[in-house]
Amino acid sequence: MSVILFAGPSLPPAARPELPGAIWRGPARKGDVRRAAEERPDAIGLIDGYFEVVPSVWHEEILWALDQGIRVYGAASIGALRAAELDVYGMVGVGRIYEMFRDGELEDDDEVALLHGPEELGYLPLTEAMVNVRATMEGAVRAMELTVETARYIAQAGKALFYKNRTYPVIFQNVSAELTHPMRAALTAWINCGRVDQKRMDVISMLLKITVECTRCDTRSRSRFQR
Repeated sequence: MSVILFAGPSLPPAARPELPGAIWRGPARKGDVRRAAEERPDAIGLIDGYFEVVPSVWHEEILWALDQGIRVYGAASIGALRAAELDVYGMVGVGRIYEMFRDGELEDDDEVALLHGPEELGYLPLTEAMVNVRATMEGAVRAMELTVETARYIAQAGKALFYKNRTYPVIFQNVSAELTHPMRAALTAWINCGRVDQKRMDVISMLLKITVECTRCDTRSRSRFQR
């Protein structure tokens, strides 16, 4: 199995599992998927990608890769966005974030956007993706740290922020009228250990799916050859 994966802050180098045949590259930009497809891997996994500062991955290059018979998977960040737009053409979306975009629960690109450091610093996230804020607030409700109403209010405050300013301290500062100091301290302490990283969870699901499906294809190919 050979698979080219484009990842950055959603699954930084230090957190990447051992995956035989995987070639890890940084966040994708325009043309990267096309160039990857020209290497003829069994699959391409699109996770993170650049936008705003450089041209982002085009739909056309993903469609070209699919036309070459290469399986293209997407999850977590720009991968989830592109998969929701191109799954009808064969791109494989994986994970809850993809499903929410596919089903129209989410629409805005800023839901997955965040500010992060360079490759030399392991793509260290400097702000929080809105999809992770939403998942964390849901987790706080399940843990009975927040009421549904307060969690919704905090999520709305996070959504109102520009993605480059979206951090929990800033969010909590903007909802100070709703959170007393003890409540804010307790919630901050809970987030330090209970924060939900939905992006990373979706990436792991995608890697498992790629491993299973590509291994199955390899097995079938070997069987045909042996016959």
